[in-house]
Amino acid sequence: MNKPSLNDPDNYLVNKIFEDNFSELINKYINGKLIDIGCGVKPYKDMLSPLVTEHVGVDHHITVHDKSNIDLFGTAYQIPSNDNVFDSAICTAVLEHLEEPEQAIRECFRVLKKGGHAIYSVPFIWQLHEQPRDFFRYSKFGLQYLFEKVGFEVIEVRPLSGFAVTFIQLHLYIIKGKFEKGIIKKIGIIRLYSYLMQRFGLFLNKRDNTKEWTWMYTIVAKK
Repeated sequence: MNKPSLNDPDNYLVNKIFEDNFSELINKYINGKLIDIGCGVKPYKDMLSPLVTEHVGVDHHITVHDKSNIDLFGTAYQIPSNDNVFDSAICTAVLEHLEEPEQAIRECFRVLKKGGHAIYSVPFIWQLHEQPRDFFRYSKFGLQYLFEKVGFEVIEVRPLSGFAVTFIQLHLYIIKGKFEKGIIKKIGIIRLYSYLMQRFGLFLNKRDNTKEWTWMYTIVAKK
């Protein structure tokens, strides 16, 4: 996947929340030899480098992203590795694009060492993207079921937002798509509105307990 840059004005709100949460989780759970499943351009390479001894990225040959950061060519269903090799695993915003998520989670379980941790991120309330390869959305109960079914111990399923953030971000996508044209685009009204609303969303998220409306979950699981 591409790096969710904080310099992206259209996605600052969700990217900021995700990166803050992801940083906390990797500092707590990620170490040793890491497998990055669906690594793309290894967007979190700099964040992870102080924590791991080796960062091994796996992705398929037909990825649309730059392939220079891919260390192993394979798929989430068939990682070219022996059993019990990796101390840690990450898989960010990939599981929704896989036709057989249980099979992919089982493969992660296979290559992890006993006691190793995996961190996944998946959408819950989100628009279609990377169509037509967009197959699933996940509730916290569905995630717990899938990971426990293959043998993982679920440590944490964390909603990253409440209703306010989910609504603001999706609302801004619609506003931008419908109204950022012609003179409106030229004078930057939508950009200013988006900037203000996203900063307001960060403020609201700290006070919003409606987590059943999250746009995304992260899950931490242990083998």
